[in-house]
Amino acid sequence: MESLIALVNKIQRACTALGDHGEGSSLPTLWDSLPAIAVVGGQSSGKSSVLESVVGKDFLPRGAGIVTRRPLVLQLHRIDEGKEYAEFMHLPKKKFTDFAAVRQEISDETDRETGRSSKVISTVPIHLSIFSPNVVNLTLVDLPGLTKVAVDGQPESIVQDIENMVRSFIEKPNCIILAISPANQDLATSDAIKISREVDPKGDRTFGVLTKIDLMDQGTNAVDILEGRGYKLRYPWVGVVNRSQADINKSVDMIAARRRERDYFQTSPEYRHLTDRMGSEYLGKMLSKHLEVVIKSRIPGLQSLITKTISELETELSRLGKPVAADAGGKLYMIMEICRAFDQTFKEHLDGTRSGGEKINSVFDIQFPAAIKRLQFDKHLSMDNVRKLITEADGYQPHLIAPEQGYRRLIESCLVSIRGPAEAAVDAVHSILKDLIHKSMGETSELKQYPTLRVEVSGAAVDSLDRMREESRKATLLLVDMESGYLTVEFFRKLPQDSEKGGNPTHSIFDRYNDAYLRRIGSNVLSYVNMVCAGLRNSIPKSIVYCQVREAKRSLLDFFFTELGQKEMSKLSKLLDEDPAVQQRRTSIAKRLELYRSAQTDIEAVAWSK
Repeated sequence: MESLIALVNKIQRACTALGDHGEGSSLPTLWDSLPAIAVVGGQSSGKSSVLESVVGKDFLPRGAGIVTRRPLVLQLHRIDEGKEYAEFMHLPKKKFTDFAAVRQEISDETDRETGRSSKVISTVPIHLSIFSPNVVNLTLVDLPGLTKVAVDGQPESIVQDIENMVRSFIEKPNCIILAISPANQDLATSDAIKISREVDPKGDRTFGVLTKIDLMDQGTNAVDILEGRGYKLRYPWVGVVNRSQADINKSVDMIAARRRERDYFQTSPEYRHLTDRMGSEYLGKMLSKHLEVVIKSRIPGLQSLITKTISELETELSRLGKPVAADAGGKLYMIMEICRAFDQTFKEHLDGTRSGGEKINSVFDIQFPAAIKRLQFDKHLSMDNVRKLITEADGYQPHLIAPEQGYRRLIESCLVSIRGPAEAAVDAVHSILKDLIHKSMGETSELKQYPTLRVEVSGAAVDSLDRMREESRKATLLLVDMESGYLTVEFFRKLPQDSEKGGNPTHSIFDRYNDAYLRRIGSNVLSYVNMVCAGLRNSIPKSIVYCQVREAKRSLLDFFFTELGQKEMSKLSKLLDEDPAVQQRRTSIAKRLELYRSAQTDIEAVAWSK
């Protein structure tokens, strides 16, 4: 069973090293889930003397006013043999064998946090471990003594500040409260009992300790309280007799003081029948045994909490991404990997693994054909327009057989209008590709870490798309222009010939340009234009895909990569200018995750008996 307390001691030490005190942290805190015994009492209640009696060493600072201004986490480790020594968490490589030096270090470390002349308090604990064959395994938290008024230059808020600190510890359901009350004062005025009753009204977590029994007025005793009649708690009261101020001044040995304490209870008629559960030695053993029982009952819940928290921390750490590499090569590799991740996400949108690429297909199947249809070639080829263009094409000499130049002008005037829908298709695909870039940016978690890199990659990708759009526009319009530049002769050779109306020069111009003739020309031109449009509906998407979509998949960031290889260390660092708050959180989570994993391993490795 003692291994359980040793386990909790180890985890608490790790919590302290990490700064996990359960105080105002936005991260999960293991500290709050571990059982601990908080020592609570008013000033001059004998709190320090009780602790020293349990330890068997004179090691706590003493004096007037508020001596304890920071929580002291005191972990007692029983060793089988060897010399007693102490260690502070903030001085891990130094062993203290002189306990007067321990007292001085507690004072100095308090001053380092709060200021030497300061009267303020701090919630940051001092962590002290004592190794001795004369102690039981136990974890105690010594808190500042409760006070009713501010004195000696103390801030007016000191009374409430101390109470708030004490409450922050004892309100936690895993905290065992050791309420210290002096027997020579009315228990109804006890600060420790008052605050303990408020946070633990049923007394399930409270142990009452009565000090200064030997200083009670003659003719009075504390039997009613110690037997649970004066103020009933779930657990029996424990009475202790501390060293007197004269004993402290004379540096009376703690072992001798314990012996005198035993003698007092054994020889006092009022307390003789209670001797077996009185005194500081009994108090230490009783608390150790109770702490073991509490820890054992908490183990399953603690394991569940640790497993759940590890999963949450791993998820958060994954979301925050990897830390920035230190050297130029590492930074370059990191940037390349992030860019590849973005590029892969972009390709997945185009290939259908992710949504968005299907919008390009709708441009070819719906938007582009609809735009061509809106050109309304049949209206363009009205009889009046056909007559006008053919007449103008003839110039001063009417055509002889067929109005070839008129045909060409009519066809060219129709085909040139296709340039608009063709360019619109290029622009529509460009817009979709840009949207996919921005969408891929948001889906690449690593880019969220580095705002400058995000801007640079986004800018480089859009610039590439702009260049690809220009190439695509040239290629696509060239397809349209080629249709205008060279007509398919076979189409017209297969048309039925009308020699009589085909251009007999003996006919008058009005006879040759009758309605039937003009309708025949308009119909022929419309058929040819429709044939060309059918071809362009197939070839223009091919051109756009080849010049824009395929090229974007193949070389979207090539230009950026070329420039990247020429950047100096300082410029690479600027690209990875992560928010310092994110860096700090990642470091904190990584340390906390290490703590929880270590605690999980330690708990699973400990064997305990029922």
